[in-house]
Formats: sequence, C-alpha cells, structure tokens
Amino acid sequence: MAKILAFFNHAGGVGKTTLVQQVGYHLSQCKRRVKGKRSRKKGDYYRILLVDMDPQASLTTFMGIEPYDQEKTIYNAILKDEELPILNALYAGQGMEDSNGLDLVASNLGLAIAEQELMTAVMKDFRLRDSLEPIKEEYDFILIDCPPSLGNLTYISLVAATHLLVPIQSQYKAFKGVQPLFDTVRLVSARPNKSLKIAGFIPTMYDQRNSHDERTLAAIQQQLTPVAKVFSPIPRTTTFADASEENLPLALFDNKHPALEPIKVLAEQLESLAL
Repeated sequence: MAKILAFFNHAGGVGKTTLVQQVGYHLSQCKRRVKGKRSRKKGDYYRILLVDMDPQASLTTFMGIEPYDQEKTIYNAILKDEELPILNALYAGQGMEDSNGLDLVASNLGLAIAEQELMTAVMKDFRLRDSLEPIKEEYDFILIDCPPSLGNLTYISLVAATHLLVPIQSQYKAFKGVQPLFDTVRLVSARPNKSLKIAGFIPTMYDQRNSHDERTLAAIQQQLTPVAKVFSPIPRTTTFADASEENLPLALFDNKHPALEPIKVLAEQLESLAL
C-alpha cells in the first residue's frame, strides 16, 4: 500500500510545490529496498504519484503540463466520482530510466469551485481518500500538493493522507504562524483520520549566511523537534525557480548544484516510511 504524504502549510510561498516536485523525482530514481538492501532487479524502482490539489496548478505547470489543456483533472475524481485522470511517463527522454514511474494527477483553476461544492457534497470528508483507494497498490508513494489554505481541499487531503510534511520557511514570522496548522491537524486526527502522523518539518529557503535564518532554524529545531522530526534545511536558491521554468527537477537542470544534496537526503529519509 502506498504511503500518502500531504505537503501542507497554510502560508503560501514556503516552497511547498517545489519540494513535492523535487522529492517526487528523487524517490522515483530510487530502487526499492528489500530487507534493507536495494533491489537488484532491473526496473525495480519506486512508483510515485503526484497529486495537485491546488487550484493554482503550479505543480502541474512545473511538471511540464499545461493546466488548461486538461479535459480531466483531480476535480473530476473528487466531485464527479470519475477515475483518477493519471498522466504517465513524465520527464521521459530527459534523463529518467524508461522503467521509472513518476505520474501526475493534474489540476487547474476549475478546482477552485470545488471549495464551494464540497460544502454540500455527500461524504465530503472522504472524497479524495476514496478516489485514491483503487490505485493505492500501484504506487509506493503518493505525494499531495495541498493548497496554501485551511479550506475543504486541504481538509480532504489530510483525511486521505497517511503522513503530513510541513515545509516551513526559515523566517521568524513563518515559524510563529504554525499554530493554525496544528489546529487543523488536531481536527482531522480527532475523527476522520485518526492514523494521520506528522512525518516532520522541512525548513526551507534557508540562508546560512543570514544570522536571522540561523536563529529561526535553531528555534524551529528546539520547539518542533518534540512534535516530529525536523529535517535538514533546504537552501535558498533561485536555481529552483530556473529549473521549474524549464519544467525540470533540479537534478536534470543542474546535476552538480549544491542544493541537490539536502533534497536527496530528504528523499532517502522519507523512503524509510515505506520500509
């Protein structure tokens, strides 16, 4: 069964979508572990599905898909009870092994009306969970890019998830604003998804040359470590944006960039959830 990881922070601009793209790619490049060792079977890589739950559709765009060209999106699955419209073989011919699997369920601005429609939808809590159920055995990881809000789309994403990952900008204001997020998690884990776990916090946009960032990172580590793991910080760099403009993960845009190392380490640490 797939581990379903929801990347969520109600604040925008924390690098959430970039992380989903980067982590998804690196997980898809990893061969499965068998009794602690990498599989030696050809093509035995992790299968990854990315789900864009944000009406802004940034993840869809980053993956090289034009949102408005899609006749079917995640909207059709959660509101029309249709099968997930999965797009296959992304990045094919751009450095990935042919046998690797990195798929996407796209979004576009039409998903915005789902916030209103979900208010009166029958069994709204479980709309995304039920949409994912038929394909859970086909993937090792399903990564959900939640919208930067505390609305219905985020709520049903957390109900569907097995684990929550919280990207948090290495800025004091962003750090102090996590309380509403905890309130939402408590609401979800109290009844509709009692098994939801916080897999950890990911400090983003970190500049080690900036003393403010250093102090904020130290505060994040001190105060949030008792709640869940605090992963190594992801550095601030415009190269992430440059890679996204080319619809590529950083590894295929600049395979020697120093920001790749913490991304690879993060992916390997998240891999342990499937073991």
